[in-house]
Amino acid sequence: MENKRELFQVLTQKFALLNKTCCTVGSIDITPIQSHILYEIDKQNNPSMQQIAEAIGMDITTFSRQIQTLIKMNLVKKTPLTSDKRVYILSLTLEGTFLAATIDQMINNYLNEVFSHLNDFEKETVLRSIELLNKAMAKSSFCCMPSS
Repeated sequence: MENKRELFQVLTQKFALLNKTCCTVGSIDITPIQSHILYEIDKQNNPSMQQIAEAIGMDITTFSRQIQTLIKMNLVKKTPLTSDKRVYILSLTLEGTFLAATIDQMINNYLNEVFSHLNDFEKETVLRSIELLNKAMAKSSFCCMPSS
């Protein structure tokens, strides 16, 4: 078996390249981190800014700048929580929803093409292995926990 770190380096680089090329839709060009932010907002139910920042492992100051950019691009809305005006809820605009869905489709098309080179048993093995690895990483005290 190859060096474990080398396996992850190669996988990470390939996904970084995918993210770098996936994020242009029409005339809108966003960064990979902005794509991750849109994905998380879309995935969660009325998330707060803090919840999304934690989910992607970004400090709130840097995250706030990213959100301001996405608001200016008319992709994200920031609404104060009625019960606590210090907390802001994030949601996607119509354009943000379209962009997130388009990028999701592009990435899924890529993954489907990648998996087309594997037989059913291999696909199931890879997906199950990734699922097990994600669970193990979530239990690790060493790394991979969202920063708070």
